[in-house]
Amino acid sequence: MTLTRDYKQTILERAERDPAFAQALLDEAATHFLNGEPDTARIILRDLVNATLGFEILALKTQKSSKSLHRMLSDKGNPTMDNLACIFAALKEKLNVSLQVVVLPN
Repeated sequence: MTLTRDYKQTILERAERDPAFAQALLDEAATHFLNGEPDTARIILRDLVNATLGFEILALKTQKSSKSLHRMLSDKGNPTMDNLACIFAALKEKLNVSLQVVVLPN
């Protein structure tokens, strides 16, 4: 019999015990957004929110409803830049990190 683990639970446990992993997820989400891959970025952000803040705390920090945030970060979501900025700001605060864009030569 094959043992399986819930993906979300695995992300949650890894983010709790390894802050560098959570920071890497935030970096990955930002990179996907900047590279024109918003669908992937939203899914990564959703998983990161679930593993760190949770949607209820994110709702308080962003002054948006939890339900609205769930929709924004769904695979069909379409958050505005203002909403994304609020989400990134809340995650940066939680993870105690800053984001910096570095342009690599072609």
